[in-house]
Amino acid sequence: MNPSQGSQLLAGPEPQAWTAVERGENELYAITPERRALLNTIRYAEGTWKQGAAGYRTLYGGGRFFSLAKHPEIVVSKRYTSAAAGAYQFLPKTWSEAAAKLNLASFGPRHQDQAALYLVDRRGVLDQVDSRGLTREVMNVLAKEWASFPNTNGRSAYGQPVKKAAELAAFYERNLLELRQQA
Repeated sequence: MNPSQGSQLLAGPEPQAWTAVERGENELYAITPERRALLNTIRYAEGTWKQGAAGYRTLYGGGRFFSLAKHPEIVVSKRYTSAAAGAYQFLPKTWSEAAAKLNLASFGPRHQDQAALYLVDRRGVLDQVDSRGLTREVMNVLAKEWASFPNTNGRSAYGQPVKKAAELAAFYERNLLELRQQA
């Protein structure tokens, strides 16, 4: 699926995870160093990276929720109003779609990781991340999914604060190097 087809979920080829779901495998998307570095970079951009494991329990605006049984669906009004939650700041509707497609039973960390990779795959750039890393082209596509990612103009697709492409690329590369050294 190329990036322009990513939003047409039913029209294009199925994301990589769907065949894994049918086989009943526990890990829908493999977590390679490249994918972990991408997940960590999304968390960095979304403001949940420094919180470590607590980032998976983070509401929009920095508050916390207790149960990881399901998306908390708590609306927070700060500079913006949002019900985004978790390490990747899933909106309830986005989470519901990913959880249904991947048959995720909870909002736990592993499931949040899988759902984030599903969203990257749905946007059609997972293969590009696997082969070329976090490029500006990938960032532009992911800007449609995560407001903190810059589009080609360096802005958020949603008019929100955004990280600079060079900052995200540098974080990704440092993190990938650390992950490869640990392997």
